[in-house]
Amino acid sequence: MTTQNDTSSRSRTRSLIITALKATVSIALLWLLFSRVDIARLWSVARNASTPWLLSALALYTVMIAASAWRWGLLLRAQHLMFSFRSLISSFLVATFFNNFLPSNIGGDVIRIADTAPAAGSKTLATTVVLLDRGIGLLGLVLMAAIGATVGPRFGDAGALGAGMLWAGFAVAVTVASVGILFPEVFTKLLHPLRLLHAEWVDARVARLTATLARFRQSPSALAGCFSGAVIVQTVLVGFYLAIAHSMHIPIGFGELAVIVPISFIVQMLPVSMNGFGVREATFGFYFRRLGLPLESALLVSFVGAALIMLFSLSGGLVYFSRHAGKAHGAFGAVLAEE
Repeated sequence: MTTQNDTSSRSRTRSLIITALKATVSIALLWLLFSRVDIARLWSVARNASTPWLLSALALYTVMIAASAWRWGLLLRAQHLMFSFRSLISSFLVATFFNNFLPSNIGGDVIRIADTAPAAGSKTLATTVVLLDRGIGLLGLVLMAAIGATVGPRFGDAGALGAGMLWAGFAVAVTVASVGILFPEVFTKLLHPLRLLHAEWVDARVARLTATLARFRQSPSALAGCFSGAVIVQTVLVGFYLAIAHSMHIPIGFGELAVIVPISFIVQMLPVSMNGFGVREATFGFYFRRLGLPLESALLVSFVGAALIMLFSLSGGLVYFSRHAGKAHGAFGAVLAEE
């Protein structure tokens, strides 16, 4: 007979094994990349990076966070859920902190769901909004990469082939998303086999999911605004990496980065590494070499970008710990009042 402790122990063991495998992949890829570069030269270029350009990159990342929170708010309002922009920014900052300091980028979504579920009165509704926000963001990623691959002259014929695949992927994703929004009843049929596990529980959540998607169908302006916001977010992110490249006098343009940056984010979504380390640098390296740029340049742009993002995300850690400090202070005050 399997006990709850046995199940929990197996789950922890499996989680540790997966984390170890991801760490191994990241370390192996980074070791391979660093074995092919001149470390002294790389460090020299990094030390001489322009501070004003790096500060500009941080400013652009701040704009990206604000745009991301704004588009999330549009989806919430489409569900008749009203949150202040300040609260959404706060939640997004905490989510960014968890995404960068946990061995998975799912932690941030859990924070956003937890912050909105009480007002929504349903975890299913809050989860659906976050997942749709994620999905629309992915559409923005693919669209940006497809446009960049199409208009970027320096990628040549190989880039044109990549553009075709990206446009096809974008078309398929838009079709699937459109079917889900316009015909939410489709999900009821797709999820029907799950009723074998727990019919009443599944029926309740499928009903909420269908109702949530139906409300989105009635708010096309919110979906259009969210998609526009996703494109703005990707444009700003490309600008973020462009500012980093300029800080180190690396000759690469917006059009080339409009392909590299979105694809690097898509690759990072694959659950094969620790927070994208290794696979992100390998992606930058692959494209930089195709552009005739040294591998050192690719590693610098990728690592400096990751370092700035992690530095920025520490603000989310401060917000998170201030939340808990406030709760602890309130609880302590209540105890004193009782005494």
